Amino acid sequence: MWKPHAPPSQRITKSPDPESQHTNVRRIAQIVKLKPEFLDKYKEVHAAVWPEVLQQIKVCNIEDYSIYHDPTTGILFATFKYVGIDFEGDMERMRENVKVREWWAMTDSFQESVVPGARNSESGSPPWWKELEEVFYLA
Repeated sequence: MWKPHAPPSQRITKSPDPESQHTNVRRIAQIVKLKPEFLDKYKEVHAAVWPEVLQQIKVCNIEDYSIYHDPTTGILFATFKYVGIDFEGDMERMRENVKVREWWAMTDSFQESVVPGARNSESGSPPWWKELEEVFYLA
């Protein structure tokens, strides 16, 4: 289960520098269901996300990341911007990080996927979080 922060046990990998393509931003929204008995624990762990996880998110070109909770339905709604040039490669680099996989194992246990056949975040396919279609955007 959850353990306090420890020094990184592995190297954080970084994708190719996307600076020249920074205008190629992909906005992503996803949902998953939070088990009601884990609401307090979910908030607690997200108040102190492990530094290794935060660092890997950043080096995988994810920015402006938020997670919202709807207490009526139990749905967690996540939104972020992907600013890289190789989304699949960056997600693979995310999965390669041991601390990220530990984080996912912990947080997945608090959740129920709404994607048929999804096993966990680490497996990747089908995805644990359901990606939503953007139907409107105003910059």
